Amino acid sequence: QVQLVESGGGLVQAGGSLRLSCAASGTIFSINAMGWYRQAPGKQRELVATITSGDSAVYADSVKGRFTISRDNAKRTVDLQMNSLKPEDTAVYYCRMTILMTMWYEYWGQGTQVTVSS
Repeated sequence: QVQLVESGGGLVQAGGSLRLSCAASGTIFSINAMGWYRQAPGKQRELVATITSGDSAVYADSVKGRFTISRDNAKRTVDLQMNSLKPEDTAVYYCRMTILMTMWYEYWGQGTQVTVSS
């Protein structure tokens, strides 16, 4: 069984910072892409940032220059450093990993709430 566990969400004032972390556990041979997504109330889940096994990162336009995604392959973790937070960043944030077991599978974390007050 593979599990993704997120941590680091919370309440912060506009302009503040938070760091999210997601750790994978279980029998894992390899992890390809890792990413963060978010879903605000009444909206569809959207991509925030992804990072490949070669450390190539892609960001949503709305977070470019403010958020940084990073990964630690040895620890099987992916982090999202969020700076200059805005109220519109308020959402449930989910991590996602493409993991090789007997085949490649997509796994999602349970989500962590980020609330930015104005």
